[in-house]
Amino acid sequence: MDSAVMSLLGAFVLSIIGLFVFIWSMREGLLVENPNAASIIFARGEIGKVDDPALGDAAQDSMQAAAAEPGMAAQAPDANELRARLDADTSTAFPVFMFIAFACMWLLVGSAAGLVSSIKLHEPDWLVSQAWMTFGRLRTVHLNAVLYGWITNAALGMILWVLPRLLGTRLLGGIWAMLGGALINTGIAGGIGAIATGWTDGMEYLEIPWQIAIFILVGFVFVILPVLFTLVNRKVEHLYVSAWYMVAALLWIALLLLVGKLPGVHTGVQQATTNWWYGHNVLGLWFTPVSVGAIYYFLPKIIGRPVSSYNLSILGFWTLAFFYGQVGGHHLIGGPVPGWLTTLSIVQSVMMVIPVIAFSINMGGTLKGRMHLARYSPTLRFMMFGGLMYLASSLQGSFEALRSVNQVVHFTHHTVGHAHLGAYGFVSMVLFGAIYFMMPRVLSWEWPYPKLITLQFWLAAIGIAIYFTGLSIGGYLQGEAMLDAQRPFMDSVRLTAPYLVSRTVGGSLMVLSHLIFVGHFLAMALRFGPTRTSAALFWQQGQQELAHGK
Repeated sequence: MDSAVMSLLGAFVLSIIGLFVFIWSMREGLLVENPNAASIIFARGEIGKVDDPALGDAAQDSMQAAAAEPGMAAQAPDANELRARLDADTSTAFPVFMFIAFACMWLLVGSAAGLVSSIKLHEPDWLVSQAWMTFGRLRTVHLNAVLYGWITNAALGMILWVLPRLLGTRLLGGIWAMLGGALINTGIAGGIGAIATGWTDGMEYLEIPWQIAIFILVGFVFVILPVLFTLVNRKVEHLYVSAWYMVAALLWIALLLLVGKLPGVHTGVQQATTNWWYGHNVLGLWFTPVSVGAIYYFLPKIIGRPVSSYNLSILGFWTLAFFYGQVGGHHLIGGPVPGWLTTLSIVQSVMMVIPVIAFSINMGGTLKGRMHLARYSPTLRFMMFGGLMYLASSLQGSFEALRSVNQVVHFTHHTVGHAHLGAYGFVSMVLFGAIYFMMPRVLSWEWPYPKLITLQFWLAAIGIAIYFTGLSIGGYLQGEAMLDAQRPFMDSVRLTAPYLVSRTVGGSLMVLSHLIFVGHFLAMALRFGPTRTSAALFWQQGQQELAHGK
């Protein structure tokens, strides 16, 4: 039995197991609408109180006034629950800071490589004196630095911060999580260095040589074990949906890495099948559940209102688990693979509409009457933008899987625009928002220059809009030109030139936003800026204090 069939069979078995767990959860009444489950992220008396640590005192008060509803009575949050949350935050502070610091470093490396790669597409003779400067290597450096360096480190930092809060306990085994982070980043650094020298495994998203990827896999194991140990020793009865998403994502990415990097197993056509099984599942079973879980936690916390339908959140989780496993096969349409494989992928790609619509309806209901708070809260803007881009990129992906659309946009810049809409417009924007929320509680210090947060948001949002629009239009025209047998191939190259320039313009704005973000992070870590005491947790004279009841 070849490796591709084994991978597909394994994914099928996991889906069947998930189906039985889903049936069991229905029998146990876990899917009955449960307002208490939706409110578990709040301390008693905390519902109705907005929370954005990126805001100063006056802005926080203005946001609270804007969120006021008729009949809403002010209550003091339960002090014991707030202390438990503070205790959880204290236990995760150093590991979380380590992961976020690594994420910021790799964000700059990936941004620089990505911008240079973009310029090379319309200025191909620029920086060609060294082999590592060529497009093929720099583009791959960009891909790995961003996906594994920036997104993965930021996601792990966020998971380690959120889960102890949701589980009502301290992080157990934090030193092992830090060791795991050191191994992961050793693997990332070694992998990027190997790619720059021309040593790769030659599969997209799996370029890091397996000899180096071992460090990353072992590092994930060292992170997962403390998470599972903390989960087992939780002090809450109900697991909030964000915990489902984040714990499942950790287990999924470890399995994906193990199967994808098995040496000497995947060859020929089977290698391509396994490659896209892995490549799409990294987005759908690692980046997506982490980001969706983040929105389910941070968005309700910011606006002080529980998620509108807990049932829909659970439905979204299970349908994501059921349908995403075989989505990657639509990248092989027209290739020498069995027809049933691509057809199955198309069907599951379209079925992904279900969890996306469930999420969107849920977020719309939760935000009803409070969308105007985005004028006050920069963190909320990132979460809302990321949620909207999740809807847009997922629906676009479902339509791209259809054969009639795929034959036009496949192998074009249109696909690159779609990938960035998901990985940047959705995932990265959510992670930016999460970091802005977390770091005041991690570092016990306020963001020194709040206006930079708004500036970074608009630079990133406008940048990805220009980037996506240019590549979507140019890529579609490129595909039509390549399908026209009467037109020479160079026509499809020439017509994309102005759209590739727009890609560089959009990318430049995004890189500028990253410089502001990382610079602001460093200013905060080094205690620059005016000393403020607003919604964050902070320490004074060795005493842990609660500001504004948070």
